[in-house]
Amino acid sequence: MTSAAQVRERLDHPVIDADGHTIEFMPAVREVLSSLAGNDVSTKLFESPTGLGTGWYRRSAEQRAATRQVRAPWWGVPAENTLDRTTAMLPGLLDERLGELGIDYAVVYPTSGLQACGHPVTELRQALCRAINTYHAEVFAPHKYRLTPVAVIPMHTPEEAIAELDHAVGTLGMKAVMMAGIVERPIGAVQEAAPAAARYARWIDSLGIDSAYDYDPVWQRCVDLKVSPAFHSGGMGWGSRASMHNYMFNHLGHFAAAGEATCRSLFMSGVTKRFPTLRLAFLEGGVGWASNLYNDIIGHWEKRNRETVLRYDPRRLDVDLMERLFRSHGGPVVARLQGDLRARLERYRTSFEPEEMLDEWAPIGLERAEDVIDRFARPFYFGCEADDPMNAMAFDTRLNRFSARLQAIFSSDIGHWDVPDMREVLEEAYELVEHELLSEDDFRDFTFANVTRLYGEANPSFFEGTAVADACRSELATGPATATVPTD
Repeated sequence: MTSAAQVRERLDHPVIDADGHTIEFMPAVREVLSSLAGNDVSTKLFESPTGLGTGWYRRSAEQRAATRQVRAPWWGVPAENTLDRTTAMLPGLLDERLGELGIDYAVVYPTSGLQACGHPVTELRQALCRAINTYHAEVFAPHKYRLTPVAVIPMHTPEEAIAELDHAVGTLGMKAVMMAGIVERPIGAVQEAAPAAARYARWIDSLGIDSAYDYDPVWQRCVDLKVSPAFHSGGMGWGSRASMHNYMFNHLGHFAAAGEATCRSLFMSGVTKRFPTLRLAFLEGGVGWASNLYNDIIGHWEKRNRETVLRYDPRRLDVDLMERLFRSHGGPVVARLQGDLRARLERYRTSFEPEEMLDEWAPIGLERAEDVIDRFARPFYFGCEADDPMNAMAFDTRLNRFSARLQAIFSSDIGHWDVPDMREVLEEAYELVEHELLSEDDFRDFTFANVTRLYGEANPSFFEGTAVADACRSELATGPATATVPTD
């Protein structure tokens, strides 16, 4: 018996993997793509220099330096561990081995699909996403008792997102979806003035604040279709994560950076207020950044909400007091300005802020700081890999304001280089219990209850007909989670 299976034996609840990975068998995906979109599209994607991949290897060091081309991921999936590599490629083999891994049920994400939803060419992006979804719906269909695949949803426009949501969920019958959390867009002025340079001058659309589009119709369609979107975007290529030579330098923290950008944007634009039943997940970045953001939001709101921000209105300056203090403590430098001092101090009272822009928290509708729990801690879920010791932050009520617990979900990441051996994942996760950083109840929430609510609160029948149906039904029957409620 594996160590993972031994861990599973001592638990009185199922283990649900919220983020495993499958590796697409691309020859089969290409056949599906050709049947759906034609051979021309297939050729463009698989054979042209502008298709899949970044072209990093096709350029010289001098060419990479001239364009600051970012070192892309390489050797990202198992090879020496051929059994695990093949397990990630064949749903039937993964289904067979789940018991060995100590997992009862798994939500399985794509690999090439992570790249597909960000492809810059509209025709190719939409065609590849649909082909990957069609392929996964077919190969996972015989294994729905223990596995469910995740549909890839491109987000360049609300219309394309809704079209693929309707097809993946409505036509293919898929239950879980992964969205591009950010869209890189050209800066209009640069595109107009210097089209050739526009690809190097881009901004990050995080779907909420300052977005190019109103994505509310997408969130509404998710509610209507009873799906809980997960975001699996990366931040490689942003800011300092843009090394031309070092993938590890670019990889460190990039999922957290991308997840934080989307999470902060959706929160600040009021999405969780307007859609209170919507549940959203941010994957592979852990929960450390989320704890920081949660506490930072509260601290910022307390000092700069609609009322308290008025403390910094320059018109509230007591210029009489300032003048007295400048004259008594300003020294010779101020003394030389005797004639102009009052006039110069009066200038500080000028306010340049339009009244309608003073309340930057208006979309969220906070009446008190504790409301952040309903807008943040309840609707958001955070994918945490098994070997991350920071997972404990989600459950430490001493660290999170109002004794809040953030909803971390067990995410194995099997199929990728992060996991050298699939059989060790659950054992690694349980080490936090052995080290007394998590309680058994915390571990239950982490590996079972939280992910049950992520999907089950949006779609009560999500787990029906699966290996965990009875346990999930009982968990959902207990009512809304209480773990995030503040204590007196």
